[in-house]
Amino acid sequence: MANRKFDSRPRWIRHRRVRRRVVGADDRPRLSVFRSNKQIYAQVIDDMEGQTLVAASSIEPGIDEAGKIDAAKNVGAMVAKRAKERGINKVVFDRGGYQYHGRVKALADAARAEGLEF
Repeated sequence: MANRKFDSRPRWIRHRRVRRRVVGADDRPRLSVFRSNKQIYAQVIDDMEGQTLVAASSIEPGIDEAGKIDAAKNVGAMVAKRAKERGINKVVFDRGGYQYHGRVKALADAARAEGLEF
C-alpha cells in the first residue's frame, strides 16, 4: 500500500519523476541529496545492491558551519573525498526533487571540484 502522506507532496512527485531516469549501478552509483531546513545530507548509493557506499552530512563534527551554503560545500567535498577513497570516480547525481540551486548546487560543485565526475 502506498504511503498517502507523501503521494501528493510536490517534492516527492518531482523526486519520483527524477528517480525513474536516474539509477545507480556498480560502475556509476547514485549521489543522492537530502536537504532539510537546517541540515544537508549526501549519500552515494548502489541501487543494484541496495546499499549506501559512502555518506556525509552537515551534522558531523568535522563540518565547520559559517552558513548553510558553506556547510553544503563542506559536505560535497567530504562525500567526494570518501568516494575517491573507496575507488568511486563517477556518479549519477540525484537532486532529490529539489531545484538545482543554492545548497544543492553548492554541494554538487564542491564534489566536482574534489574530482568526482557526474
